Amino acid sequence: MKNALLNLFSTEVNPKIQDLTLLAFRVLLSGELIYAHGLKKLGIGVGEAEVVPNPLNLPEAFNSAFADAANLVFPLFVIAGLATRIAVLPILAVTLTGYFVLHFHDAPLIKDTPFMYSLSFLVILFLGPGKYSLDHFIQKNK
Repeated sequence: MKNALLNLFSTEVNPKIQDLTLLAFRVLLSGELIYAHGLKKLGIGVGEAEVVPNPLNLPEAFNSAFADAANLVFPLFVIAGLATRIAVLPILAVTLTGYFVLHFHDAPLIKDTPFMYSLSFLVILFLGPGKYSLDHFIQKNK
Protein backbone atom coordinates (compact mmCIF):
# COMPACT_ATOMS: atom_id res chain seq x y z
CA MET A 1 0.00 0.00 0.00
CA LYS A 2 2.83 2.35 0.89
CA ASN A 3 4.55 1.70 -2.47
CA ALA A 4 1.30 2.33 -4.34
CA LEU A 5 0.93 5.70 -2.60
CA LEU A 6 4.55 6.58 -3.26
CA ASN A 7 4.07 5.75 -6.97
CA LEU A 8 1.09 8.12 -7.13
CA PHE A 9 3.28 10.99 -5.95
CA SER A 10 6.36 10.04 -7.95
CA THR A 11 7.77 12.63 -10.33
CA GLU A 12 9.73 10.00 -12.29
CA VAL A 13 8.48 9.33 -15.82
CA ASN A 14 8.88 5.97 -17.49
CA PRO A 15 10.30 6.84 -20.96
CA LYS A 16 8.22 4.14 -22.69
CA ILE A 17 5.01 5.43 -21.08
CA GLN A 18 6.01 9.00 -21.95
CA ASP A 19 6.53 8.13 -25.62
CA LEU A 20 3.24 6.20 -25.80
CA THR A 21 1.48 9.10 -24.12
CA LEU A 22 2.96 11.59 -26.60
CA LEU A 23 1.85 9.35 -29.49
CA ALA A 24 -1.70 9.06 -28.15
CA PHE A 25 -1.82 12.79 -27.35
CA ARG A 26 -0.61 13.79 -30.84
CA VAL A 27 -2.99 11.44 -32.64
CA LEU A 28 -6.09 12.15 -30.55
CA LEU A 29 -5.58 15.91 -30.39
CA SER A 30 -4.87 16.29 -34.10
CA GLY A 31 -7.67 13.90 -35.02
CA GLU A 32 -10.11 15.95 -32.98
CA LEU A 33 -8.91 19.19 -34.59
CA ILE A 34 -9.49 17.70 -38.05
CA TYR A 35 -12.88 16.25 -37.09
CA ALA A 36 -14.27 19.18 -35.11
CA HIS A 37 -12.83 22.12 -37.04
CA GLY A 38 -11.23 21.02 -40.31
CA LEU A 39 -13.97 18.97 -41.93
CA LYS A 40 -16.65 21.60 -41.43
CA LYS A 41 -14.51 24.08 -43.36
CA LEU A 42 -14.94 21.72 -46.31
CA GLY A 43 -18.65 21.34 -45.66
CA ILE A 44 -18.31 17.73 -44.46
CA GLY A 45 -20.75 16.86 -41.70
CA VAL A 46 -22.52 20.21 -41.91
CA GLY A 47 -25.06 21.61 -44.33
CA GLU A 48 -22.77 24.30 -45.63
CA ALA A 49 -19.02 24.90 -45.45
CA GLU A 50 -17.98 27.13 -42.58
CA VAL A 51 -16.86 30.63 -43.46
CA VAL A 52 -13.37 31.19 -42.10
CA PRO A 53 -13.14 34.35 -39.96
CA ASN A 54 -10.52 36.87 -41.03
CA PRO A 55 -9.77 38.99 -37.95
CA LEU A 56 -6.37 40.12 -39.26
CA ASN A 57 -7.81 41.31 -42.61
CA LEU A 58 -5.44 39.15 -44.64
CA PRO A 59 -6.17 38.50 -48.33
CA GLU A 60 -9.25 36.27 -48.28
CA ALA A 61 -7.78 33.45 -50.38
CA PHE A 62 -4.63 33.30 -48.22
CA ASN A 63 -6.59 33.44 -44.98
CA SER A 64 -8.89 30.63 -46.04
CA ALA A 65 -6.09 28.43 -47.40
CA PHE A 66 -3.96 28.98 -44.28
CA ALA A 67 -6.82 28.17 -41.91
CA ASP A 68 -7.81 25.10 -43.94
CA ALA A 69 -4.21 23.84 -43.97
CA ALA A 70 -3.84 24.49 -40.23
CA ASN A 71 -7.01 22.49 -39.52
CA LEU A 72 -6.64 19.71 -42.10
CA VAL A 73 -3.11 19.26 -43.48
CA PHE A 74 -0.71 20.15 -40.67
CA PRO A 75 -2.54 17.98 -38.11
CA LEU A 76 -1.79 15.01 -40.41
CA PHE A 77 1.92 15.83 -40.12
CA VAL A 78 1.54 15.99 -36.33
CA ILE A 79 -0.25 12.61 -36.30
CA ALA A 80 2.57 11.06 -38.33
CA GLY A 81 5.19 12.86 -36.28
CA LEU A 82 6.76 14.30 -39.43
CA ALA A 83 8.32 17.77 -39.10
CA THR A 84 6.19 17.90 -35.99
CA ARG A 85 7.49 21.07 -34.37
CA ILE A 86 7.29 22.95 -37.68
CA ALA A 87 3.78 21.57 -38.39
CA VAL A 88 2.58 22.80 -35.01
CA LEU A 89 3.48 26.43 -35.80
CA PRO A 90 0.67 27.19 -38.30
CA ILE A 91 -1.80 25.40 -36.04
CA LEU A 92 -0.68 27.63 -33.17
CA ALA A 93 -0.93 30.70 -35.40
CA VAL A 94 -4.61 29.94 -36.00
CA THR A 95 -5.50 28.87 -32.45
CA LEU A 96 -3.66 31.74 -30.78
CA THR A 97 -5.26 34.22 -33.19
CA GLY A 98 -8.60 32.69 -32.28
CA TYR A 99 -7.88 33.16 -28.61
CA PHE A 100 -6.14 36.54 -28.52
CA VAL A 101 -7.90 38.29 -31.43
CA LEU A 102 -11.16 36.65 -32.42
CA HIS A 103 -12.48 35.47 -29.02
CA PHE A 104 -10.52 37.59 -26.55
CA HIS A 105 -13.57 39.48 -25.26
CA ASP A 106 -15.93 36.50 -25.47
CA ALA A 107 -17.21 34.51 -22.53
CA PRO A 108 -14.84 31.89 -21.10
CA LEU A 109 -17.02 29.06 -22.42
CA ILE A 110 -16.41 30.29 -25.96
CA LYS A 111 -12.74 31.19 -25.78
CA ASP A 112 -11.72 28.06 -23.88
CA THR A 113 -11.58 26.00 -27.09
CA PRO A 114 -8.80 27.97 -28.81
CA PHE A 115 -7.05 28.28 -25.44
CA MET A 116 -7.04 24.52 -24.85
CA TYR A 117 -5.93 23.75 -28.42
CA SER A 118 -3.15 26.35 -28.13
CA LEU A 119 -1.99 24.99 -24.79
CA SER A 120 -2.05 21.41 -26.06
CA PHE A 121 -0.13 22.15 -29.24
CA LEU A 122 2.39 24.17 -27.22
CA VAL A 123 3.04 21.01 -25.20
CA ILE A 124 3.78 19.15 -28.43
CA LEU A 125 5.99 22.01 -29.63
CA PHE A 126 8.11 21.91 -26.48
CA LEU A 127 8.17 18.15 -25.84
CA GLY A 128 8.39 17.06 -29.47
CA PRO A 129 6.70 14.04 -31.00
CA GLY A 130 8.45 11.36 -28.96
CA LYS A 131 10.00 8.09 -30.00
CA TYR A 132 6.99 6.80 -31.95
CA SER A 133 7.21 9.28 -34.79
CA LEU A 134 8.68 9.66 -38.24
CA ASP A 135 10.88 12.45 -36.87
CA HIS A 136 12.51 9.97 -34.48
CA PHE A 137 12.87 7.35 -37.23
CA ILE A 138 14.53 9.86 -39.56
CA GLN A 139 16.83 11.19 -36.82
CA LYS A 140 17.84 7.69 -35.76
CA ASN A 141 18.67 6.63 -39.34
CA LYS A 142 20.83 9.63 -40.28
